[in-house]
Amino acid sequence: MQSSWSRKLFLVINYIILTLLALICILPFLNLLAISFSAKDAVIANKVTFWPVGFSMNSYKFILNNNQFIKSLFISIERTIPGVILNTVLVVLTAYPLSKSVKEFRARNFFSWFFVVTILFNGGLIPTYLVVKYTGLLNSILALILPGAVNVFNMLVVMNYMRSLPKELEEAAYIDGAGHAQVLLKVILPVCKPTLATVILFAFVNHWNSWFDGMIYMNTVDKYPLQSYLQTVIINTESFFRNASNTSSEIANYVRLVNARTTSAAQLFLAMIPILCIYPFLQKYFTTGLVMGSVKG
Repeated sequence: MQSSWSRKLFLVINYIILTLLALICILPFLNLLAISFSAKDAVIANKVTFWPVGFSMNSYKFILNNNQFIKSLFISIERTIPGVILNTVLVVLTAYPLSKSVKEFRARNFFSWFFVVTILFNGGLIPTYLVVKYTGLLNSILALILPGAVNVFNMLVVMNYMRSLPKELEEAAYIDGAGHAQVLLKVILPVCKPTLATVILFAFVNHWNSWFDGMIYMNTVDKYPLQSYLQTVIINTESFFRNASNTSSEIANYVRLVNARTTSAAQLFLAMIPILCIYPFLQKYFTTGLVMGSVKG
């Protein structure tokens, strides 16, 4: 079938708009990358756009010799891996019973509203901080993991996806003598891979990019996760360089070759790498999992 001229015009305009949107998203990233690989003088003179000027690796050498950056990186990894696992497990265990009908789980409506209310209303920053403090979690890695262990939005996505599955799958398993645990592990979860991949991606990005909780729950910079540490670096660039120059002679030598913009760009780019590595593997599940989990089919 031949497309009409209006259809062709629509496709051309559509491609132009999508290309412009893609450029708007990627050009700031390319500028950041170019600054991180550029010489100090070129960055100060604002000569860098989307290609490095006076190619230099000094900013990355400076960062890799900065013990606090490396330590904050490992704290973020220590927070993200168990945080994503705990979030995914709790989301699945919560979504499975809530995906049942009222006849199968009589308290379903009560617990559904219980979780929905937590989305609409929040206790606030000070009450949350006091809860974390008086439960003994302050200044520990658990303060970054437990308060947000159950993400209600992710739970609703997984719950709606489970409700859209044919009931015959579970009935066949029950006839074969399977219990709820076997049905969940061997029947439901294998067909929930798109939604689970989406939830895992959401949880990973949320934990990796979170910075505010690290600043309010951690009393010292030594215990900051990476994003919290980068926030302090970006805000206090002068004190950061003053402290870095007093750390060791090797780092002090790099301070003469870099400035705040090049090092900040390099650190921000390094912080993006885990997301850039994981997203391509989960992207094929992202759209399917989000759409099918948001609308009951």
